[in-house]
Amino acid sequence: MRLPQSFFEHEDVVELAKKLLGKRIVTKIDGVITSGIITETEAYEGVTDRASHAYGGRLTDRTKTMYEQGGVSYVYLCYGIHHLFNFVTNKKGIPHAILLRAIQPEKGIKWMLMRRNKTKVDKTLCGGPGTVSQALGITTKNNGELLSGKKIWVEETGIVVKPRDIIAGPRIGVDYAGKDAKLPYRFLLKI
Repeated sequence: MRLPQSFFEHEDVVELAKKLLGKRIVTKIDGVITSGIITETEAYEGVTDRASHAYGGRLTDRTKTMYEQGGVSYVYLCYGIHHLFNFVTNKKGIPHAILLRAIQPEKGIKWMLMRRNKTKVDKTLCGGPGTVSQALGITTKNNGELLSGKKIWVEETGIVVKPRDIIAGPRIGVDYAGKDAKLPYRFLLKI
């Protein structure tokens, strides 16, 4: 069952980042379906979070998608090469987002391998935010996509994730954010 847009309108981005663990992300890009179980996420708390692109109310061509109503994708280019996929959350005007950091691949593995220029499945296939987007076929062209649409959606799996199944830690690659870099906003599902 696909998750409704209301799932992403949750006000607590940190809690929602945990709730996404164990869900399935599915893409249908160029007619190819790929999917995987979400195993790692990272929360960004908008205008108050120094690690967020929207910190201090920053509103640019790149960040305007973050201010949309929860339930759309925010995809941006990192270092000019990595397309990073985020779930926009909360109400319109509140720029919360959750970075998809890793998945356990399920469907379309042949296509994931081709997109990643790999010959076998290993932990590097979908083990980082750039590799996940590449494997799923997500690029900046998918910025602003409805997360319940025809190209990208999230499904319930029936996997029950208990607090003891989650490892929390600081986010990665946001040292510039000072004390906010140390917040335990990265969540990993023990599998």
